[in-house]
Amino acid sequence: MTKRIEISGPYFEDFNLGEELEDAPSVTITSGHAAFHQALFGDRLRLALDSTLSKAVTGKDAPLVNPGLLCNVAIGQTTWASQHVKANLFYRGLVIKNPVFVGDTLHTTTKVVGLKQNKVKPGRAPTGMVALEMLVRNQHGQEVMKFWRCPMIPCRNADTNTGYDDSFDSIPSELNMEEVKSAIPENWNLAHYRQTIPGTHFNELETDTVYVIHSRDTITSAPELVRLTLNMATTHTDATTSAYGKRLVYGGHTITMAGAQTVRAIKNLMTFVAWRKCDHTAPVFEQDILRTEVSVIQKYALSQGGLVDFHVDVFAERGDQSPEPGKDIKVLDWDVIGLMA
Repeated sequence: MTKRIEISGPYFEDFNLGEELEDAPSVTITSGHAAFHQALFGDRLRLALDSTLSKAVTGKDAPLVNPGLLCNVAIGQTTWASQHVKANLFYRGLVIKNPVFVGDTLHTTTKVVGLKQNKVKPGRAPTGMVALEMLVRNQHGQEVMKFWRCPMIPCRNADTNTGYDDSFDSIPSELNMEEVKSAIPENWNLAHYRQTIPGTHFNELETDTVYVIHSRDTITSAPELVRLTLNMATTHTDATTSAYGKRLVYGGHTITMAGAQTVRAIKNLMTFVAWRKCDHTAPVFEQDILRTEVSVIQKYALSQGGLVDFHVDVFAERGDQSPEPGKDIKVLDWDVIGLMA
C-alpha cells in the first residue's frame, strides 16, 4: 500500500511557546540575487550599485547588499511558520548589526515568543497572532539582525479554543539608539562618500521636511520576489488561499518599493540600518500603483556623518477590478533609520 504524507505548514493550534524553528536553508547572496532584486525595484542606492564606491567606503571588495534584499531573504527564511498567513501585522526592532556583502551567507533561526488567539467574529474563521523572534547570522557566526514580526495564522478547526492570550510586551517597542549607532562600522570612510558624491548630505538635510515623491510604481512580478527569497506564504502565490480571492502582495515588496522611492528624494542616503516599526495598514495587490511621502524627523550626528529618522507613508491607487478599489489608500506606516555621510 502506498504511503501518503501530507506536506503543509502549521496552523495556529500547532505552535508552542518557546519552540525554535530552524528548517530554512542557508542562503548565499549572489550577484544574481542582487541583479534580479534591482530589476524589480530600480533602487538607486549607490553602495549596492557601484562596486568601486562601495570598496572605497567599506573596504570590502564585494558591493554592499541592498538592505531591502537582505531583509526580504531573512524574512523568507522564517516563513515555514507562516505558510497559512492571512496577514503580517507588524515588524519591530530590526537593526542591521553587521553589514552584508555579495557573497555572504545568511542563516536564520525563528522562535515563537507569543501566542494570542483572536476573538471570533461572526462570518470569519478563527485566527491567532503568532509573535516570532528572528535571529540572522552570517557564515562567520556574527549576528546580522534580530527582529520580531507577527503573522496572523488561521486555526485548523472552527471550534478551536486554545486559551492562548499572551502579552507581547516582551517585544521591544523602542530601539536602543546606542545599539543602532554601534552598528555603523568604525572603519567605513564616510568622508570619501561625502567628498566624491555631490548633493545634499547629512549636514545639509533639514528636519521637519516632507518629501512628496511624484514618480509612482506599479506592483508587478510579486510572486517572483516571493520565490526568489524562499517565502512560503501561500497567499502570495495561490489566490484560492487568500482572504481576498486574489493573490496578496508580500509586505516586503511594498516596503522595498517604499525604500527605493525614498532614495529618489534622499539621493545620498547610503543605506537603511534599522526599523523602529513597520505596520501594514491595508493590503496591496498586483497592479496597485504606489506612491511615497517621506518625512525627516530627527538627526543623530556620528564622528562621520550621521543617522536620520525617517517616517515613510505609502499610498496605493487601485482600479475597480481590485477587491478593495480606491485612490490614496494608505498601505504602509514605516519608521526607518538611514545612514548619511
